[in-house]
Amino acid sequence: MRRAAGCLAAISACLPAFAAGPVDEAYIRSLAAPGKTVLVMEYYDGQGKVSERKGYASASGFNTVSPTDFRVDANLTVHLYGIEPCKGDMVNRKEDFAGSCDDYARQGLATLLQSPRVIYCRAFVSETGARAQDATCYGYYHYPGSMDSVDMFEEQLVSLGTHRIAKRPDGTPARADLKEAEDIGRRGYGMWADPRVAGQ
Repeated sequence: MRRAAGCLAAISACLPAFAAGPVDEAYIRSLAAPGKTVLVMEYYDGQGKVSERKGYASASGFNTVSPTDFRVDANLTVHLYGIEPCKGDMVNRKEDFAGSCDDYARQGLATLLQSPRVIYCRAFVSETGARAQDATCYGYYHYPGSMDSVDMFEEQLVSLGTHRIAKRPDGTPARADLKEAEDIGRRGYGMWADPRVAGQ
């Protein structure tokens, strides 16, 4: 019991690693390298401090393997924590999409992965070494003269309606920090253009 309480305390202290805690945008921008997509994984300990950092670089970027996962290399897949696609099929006439919720969500994630110069992910230290790791990720996008931004993947996907907040077994939202983003999506974007989804 004491061990479980200790784990809960560590998870609570680490929540900013998953939630929308402040990120150092200047630091994320500084990771960019010419001609490559750089990915940095940071692992947080029970005190909310970085205990380990791993870096990867790819000339061709990173690809989705599911609606919520993308492959870093043969030994590592990142799972975006606390979000999910809708269930079954959906229709969005504005976007000329009719098909499975999974396909729609996977397209949304693939779009985010197309052009970031840097992908910066935060995970609990307990994820270190796992082949599939729960994380929250941010992308640094830079188009000279038009865009220079650091955006949280989950926030973008939920606000666009490609994904929604996942629920815990007790029915509570897994990511309370994404509520505002989901409220935006529910105005009729993405999956929310299909009234059947609202009823799920």
